[in-house]
Amino acid sequence: MARVIVTGASGVLGSAVYAAFKSAGHTVLGLAHSRPTDELKKLDLLDEDATESYFAEFKPDWVIHCAAERRPDVAEKDPEAARKINVSVPEHLANLSKKLKFKLVYISTDYVFDGTSPPYPPSARTNPLNLYGTTKRDGELAVLGVSGSQSIVLRVPVLYGPAPNNTDSAVNILLNVVADRSGKQYKMDHYATRFPTNVLDIADFLARLINVPPTRAIPPILHYSAAEPFTKYEMCLIFAKILGVPHGHIIPDAEPPKDGTPRPQNTQLYVHETEDLMEGFGGLGWNPFEEWWTEYLKKSQ
Repeated sequence: MARVIVTGASGVLGSAVYAAFKSAGHTVLGLAHSRPTDELKKLDLLDEDATESYFAEFKPDWVIHCAAERRPDVAEKDPEAARKINVSVPEHLANLSKKLKFKLVYISTDYVFDGTSPPYPPSARTNPLNLYGTTKRDGELAVLGVSGSQSIVLRVPVLYGPAPNNTDSAVNILLNVVADRSGKQYKMDHYATRFPTNVLDIADFLARLINVPPTRAIPPILHYSAAEPFTKYEMCLIFAKILGVPHGHIIPDAEPPKDGTPRPQNTQLYVHETEDLMEGFGGLGWNPFEEWWTEYLKKSQ
């Protein structure tokens, strides 16, 4: 059994990762900043002294770093804050990894790519289109640039799964759009292809990843993604079908966005290296989108 710290443990991904490691019997410390609970410890990761003190006392074997500014529009409005949480914090954790001898998993994004030549292997050249993608790419470089740290970058696409609020996920929030009966019309992106991936699947993958023996070297960059392509409009159609509600108020928009934060068209992640790594350890494994949502929404009604 391992000692594991999960940062951002109150978020959609972090809470799933925290639960998966606890369920597997590991000793887990969950850290949260804006939403601490009786179980999750409050810590501002920007406070480097307090962070080092927490980590040194707990003595982790692994740290899964889920905390981030994940909202592209918010990052554009406050670049300095986004850089602090997405670049400075992971760099500090990589330095702690070297000092305290733990393995660090830095959660990154498919938005480090420009979306023009998918699928992208881990070795593909990065070329982010927006500030969020740039800060996450710079976070990758910072983490992997700390000589002597035991750091792994895990890139994932857009995420969904159990969440306290639908607004916590760019996929879950589409449920609110589909269910809206106010008479408002929504133009919905039918241009960018996304590969929505369940946080429960990523959490299960990470809980298995730490069991890979040292004889099987983990590459410095891994990709994890479900394989089903959808536009946001197509996701809305699936939600409308599951809920049995009309979707005439949602208008498909197949044109590239002309304003707002730029987003890539197709950043499909090539995952064969991850599949090879996990052979004999449960493989990649992911939930089909419509099947999972059908079951989940049935339970929530």
